[in-house]
Amino acid sequence: MEATELKAFTRKETGKGPARRFRKEGSIPAVFYGRGEEAIHLSVNATELRKVVRAKKENIFIKLLIEGEKHLEKLSLIKELQIEPVSRRFYHVDFYEIRMDHKLTLDIPLRFAGIPIGVQNGGELQHLKRDLKVSCLPSVLPDFIEIDVTGLEIGDSVKVQDIRVPEGITVLDPGDVGVAMVAVVKVSVPQPEVEAAAEGEAPAEGEPAAEGETSPKEDAKG
Repeated sequence: MEATELKAFTRKETGKGPARRFRKEGSIPAVFYGRGEEAIHLSVNATELRKVVRAKKENIFIKLLIEGEKHLEKLSLIKELQIEPVSRRFYHVDFYEIRMDHKLTLDIPLRFAGIPIGVQNGGELQHLKRDLKVSCLPSVLPDFIEIDVTGLEIGDSVKVQDIRVPEGITVLDPGDVGVAMVAVVKVSVPQPEVEAAAEGEAPAEGEPAAEGETSPKEDAKG
């Protein structure tokens, strides 16, 4: 298991005022939560954190190098990352302690490999689920789980119970939940234009009858 190092600094000031000041200086307010320990208020460099997140977006193991009254090293995972909706700047980040002897419960991304036979025959591959909830020790946590969909025909599907996971990983999602399927492509057929007058329909009042035909009024006179 690889962990990316990130420098962090303890902070004694909390609240909106100090938080705004940290952000103006290029840092982000953060909190580290340990198991059975008091939370540690931190600040991390915004640019450095963005590099870490961009390099590996899912389930990032981070070794926090905490500078303060004491130098601490904490293995952690980003529990929550708040982002401003308009500017997309990082706003606040929570780190959660990782211990090698404690199992984690996380969502692991799914990757689909191959082109299904059904797609080659005109079907469409539909992704019903993008990740898988699992429980395992940090040492065996995969970056992603790959699913080979090459053999899927039109109408075939893959369910959670069909996925093979590495040893030491427990899948927590129900087995009957669909993950992917090859469906028939629905094609909309344009409707033909409705003719102005159906065959045998009487002409509108005031219009002459077609040659060889009589109007309802003429039939009445006869």
